Amino acid sequence: MPRYRVSATTAAPAETVWGLLVDGRAWPRWASGLDELVEDRSSRLDPHGRDGVGAVRAFRSGRTVTGERLTELVENRRMAYEDTFNLALKNYRAVIELEPAAAGGTTITWRGTWRARPGVGWLMPFILPSVMQRMGDDLAAYAAEASSAA
Repeated sequence: MPRYRVSATTAAPAETVWGLLVDGRAWPRWASGLDELVEDRSSRLDPHGRDGVGAVRAFRSGRTVTGERLTELVENRRMAYEDTFNLALKNYRAVIELEPAAAGGTTITWRGTWRARPGVGWLMPFILPSVMQRMGDDLAAYAAEASSAA
């Protein structure tokens, strides 16, 4: 089963990073690869930006829309999700963990596993790790800006 593990460090506290993660509407603001949250394909979104376990968040990147269901939330520490619809992956599961960084701030570790679907799925081991590293880096940079502006 293919897998990735990426990490990024931000000067922001875990609370700031967490707030960006649990708010599905915030993801397109900080993730350069996401164009929008597709609300009509999402469900159980919290109107106050605190999506809970079971929420499905659908994101559009270009013409592709993928969906993820939140499966675990440990406030300021851990978020897990799985795919609900994805043309290239099946059985995709990811975990994002937040830990205090040695020099202050927060280390974000993002890891996932999946099975490839026929067709473009064979490309994912070559593409997904760099895409997810960019997501982690984007989150770290945005959280640092948000925490310094506060």
